[in-house]
Amino acid sequence: MNPRREPRGGRSSLFDGIEEGGIRAASSYSHEINEHENERALEGLQDRVILLKRLSGDINEEVDTHNRMLDRMGNDMDSSRGILSGTMDRFKTVFETKSSRRMLTLVASFVGLFLVIYYLTR
Repeated sequence: MNPRREPRGGRSSLFDGIEEGGIRAASSYSHEINEHENERALEGLQDRVILLKRLSGDINEEVDTHNRMLDRMGNDMDSSRGILSGTMDRFKTVFETKSSRRMLTLVASFVGLFLVIYYLTR
């Protein structure tokens, strides 16, 4: 046997253990880094989900508020339409009877009512 080979063999076995341990340590370290990055990404994703949930809740509240407002406006328009149609029916009645005195009274009362409403809302 060659005496020179033995020390090399001894050294290579010595270095083989260190290199394998170093590779395992690097692999374990890399795995820990990946886990840490995954946890940070997951936390960021959870924050975004919470934000989107809040945002969708706010949008839902806003839509509900607008729907209630539109319903009230629709009811107000219906009542206004009823009042206006009643007024138009009265004007038709006045024009059909051709009574100038009655027409004058109705027009004057309508103008007076309009002026009172105008000054009260002002």
